[in-house]
Amino acid sequence: MYTTLISAEQVIQLQNAKAPLMVFDCSFDLSRSEAGGEMFAQTHMAGAVFADLDCTLSAKGDRQRTGAQSGGRHPLPARETVTHWLRDVGFMQGMQAVVYDRQGSSFCGRLWWMLKWLGHDAVAVLDGGLNAWTAAGGATQSGAAQTASGTQWGNFVMGEPLVTLVQAGQVLDKLGRATQTIVDARATPRFKGEVEPLDPVAGHIPGALNRPFHLNLEADGRFKPAAQLRAEFVALLGTRGLETVVHHCGSGVTATPNILAMQIAGLGSSALFAGSWSEWCSDPTRPMAQG
Repeated sequence: MYTTLISAEQVIQLQNAKAPLMVFDCSFDLSRSEAGGEMFAQTHMAGAVFADLDCTLSAKGDRQRTGAQSGGRHPLPARETVTHWLRDVGFMQGMQAVVYDRQGSSFCGRLWWMLKWLGHDAVAVLDGGLNAWTAAGGATQSGAAQTASGTQWGNFVMGEPLVTLVQAGQVLDKLGRATQTIVDARATPRFKGEVEPLDPVAGHIPGALNRPFHLNLEADGRFKPAAQLRAEFVALLGTRGLETVVHHCGSGVTATPNILAMQIAGLGSSALFAGSWSEWCSDPTRPMAQG
């Protein structure tokens, strides 16, 4: 069972052994939401299922109507909604899930985290994404995402969460206390409030540490070695306890590579504030900082 990263060669081995396996393509573009489906149609890992950030991995619209589990630009859908979608695409209990994208694991970490949230531990990010897959000689195909019709109905059963979801009120209650360490995964100019291309307010949650998620990757898009990631996170956190860490970003998506990186580094599982800055800054009564 692979629970953090999986290499292209390991996926090929599982395929050759006919192991129960499902691959999800999570490619996306925040500036143009339809681009993910277009990239998938152009080329994707053979047999992959398309997981759209906006339509599948987020609950858009009224929070009460959709049952969203967080606020922000990409609110988490209800666990039952995601479970139904997984069954709809044929995902089976005990299957190994492999998630990937072509944007430096920016988006596939969302589904990696969500499957853990649903109690499914056998999910891994394809290290290096689609580029690593093609370099290893993995099979690809083109064509738009298929509908669920004609797909064998899956028997996936939702279990107890294996990860921790934190709400805005909980972050606010612990703000400034030693029992909470906020790690912001956004690029440093956005963290400082120098630019803000997506949200109406620039800045960050007071006291937050900045760890841009791309720092977890090598130049080829693969994650850095575990020892290097461990050293970098230990240097970032200093004497702060690992159990206090809460990750966030702009909308709860690119924070997940930091959660994954800490697990790769052997630093355990840390919490996610899924609403992130987009939810935090929507309430002007919440404290905000710049610089």
